[in-house]
Amino acid sequence: MRSMLAAALLAVTLVSSLSAQEPQWVVYEGGEGPGKGKHVVLISGDEEYRSEETMPQFGKILAKHHGFKCTVLFAIDKDGAINPNVSNIPGLEALKSADLMIIFTRFRNLPDDQMQHIVDYVESGKPVIGMRTATHAFNIPNGRKFAKYGNGFGGKDYAGGFGKQVLGERWVNHHGGHGKESTRGIIAKEAADHPIVRGIKDGDIWGTTDVYTVTLPLPNSTPIVYGQVLKGMKFDDAPVEGKKNNPMMPVSWTRNYKGESGKEARVFNTTMGASEDFTAEGTRRMMVNGTYWALGLEDQIAAKSNVEIVGEFKANPFGNNGFKKGAKPSDHAMSAR
Repeated sequence: MRSMLAAALLAVTLVSSLSAQEPQWVVYEGGEGPGKGKHVVLISGDEEYRSEETMPQFGKILAKHHGFKCTVLFAIDKDGAINPNVSNIPGLEALKSADLMIIFTRFRNLPDDQMQHIVDYVESGKPVIGMRTATHAFNIPNGRKFAKYGNGFGGKDYAGGFGKQVLGERWVNHHGGHGKESTRGIIAKEAADHPIVRGIKDGDIWGTTDVYTVTLPLPNSTPIVYGQVLKGMKFDDAPVEGKKNNPMMPVSWTRNYKGESGKEARVFNTTMGASEDFTAEGTRRMMVNGTYWALGLEDQIAAKSNVEIVGEFKANPFGNNGFKKGAKPSDHAMSAR
């Protein structure tokens, strides 16, 4: 009996030890390419749109095909598994060495020590890319240290919070039918020669996520791609008729943000980016090109950027609690194919 108890205790100890050693994020070391020497930190953490699938694949593409070092962070539960329902994102200290932050979170109420890393980065004047729910990335109650970064913050000093102040828009509403009407990207006429849409034509950009409502005109922002609302959830569905596409809402735009440092940062925001959106080559190319642009490397964007999927990529449909239960960051290692 004593031997059995000792063996059981040893097993529990070993499991606990292994769990403690389980990495809480994943790093893809960049190889050769224009991005060599640049560090990109990709932050996932939304309940609905599978950012925990989008961001690792995005990071792999940037690292393998373009040379960027990429650190991908996740919402992590107490057992070390990825759980988009929790407000805990370990590894945000990686932002100290980041050249670019790409954020795809939704209504996070992060601990102050974690939020501090994001605020320090945002206010430093370094570039930012926001994806889908980043317009409402945080939901921080009044009275908390970083409440002003919360979605829809009402104070005059930072009206609208992080989304409005940094990315150019906060959460407003669904414009297309949620889960019923997908999105086709139509390049803004005034942005036809913009480097972010190099190698992309109308219709290449697509996603199952619906178009978000934005306030028109977007203040201090330049529309790059408009979202044509489609009748269904397939790439080749016809556009809906009527007011939803007249006028069309921007789904991608650029702007600048001046942080507390006094430096102006380049900002690229898109209301697309769910993992199913990333099955479209044009959507991936827009995001890769946007990375180059945000870092001031637009003169090195190829005529048609390499956006080939790296390894196995299974994009699950968006929806609350649709994430893969028990998945660990190590499951997304570059060698996991």
